[in-house]
Amino acid sequence: MTTVVEQDGCLVKVVHLERVRRARKRTPSAERLARMSGLYQALGDPTRLRMLLALKDGEMCVCDLAALTDTSDSAMSHQLRRLKDLALVKSRREGQILYYFLDDHHVAELLESTLQHLSH
Repeated sequence: MTTVVEQDGCLVKVVHLERVRRARKRTPSAERLARMSGLYQALGDPTRLRMLLALKDGEMCVCDLAALTDTSDSAMSHQLRRLKDLALVKSRREGQILYYFLDDHHVAELLESTLQHLSH
């Protein structure tokens, strides 16, 4: 039987070794955890989130995204470089215009999942 309590800690120290072993076995490598952390840090910025949510609906150029977020083209390029380094966005050139779009469907799913989580 499990009792639900309104405290933040155990009343006695008991380590459930099998649970700890199972969790350790399933925990990604330190390198992968660092990459995950970097991704969540990038998503922790409201401007970058606004950009990604806009790109969920289709590609946009630097000027479009700068206008959307009320930032300079230079600042927008810096933000996009960060997102590109994290494999969240890709780009394609059409003449003198550089268009950005989400890297793959996983990025859109991550954003959608977050929005759904906030709705419940």
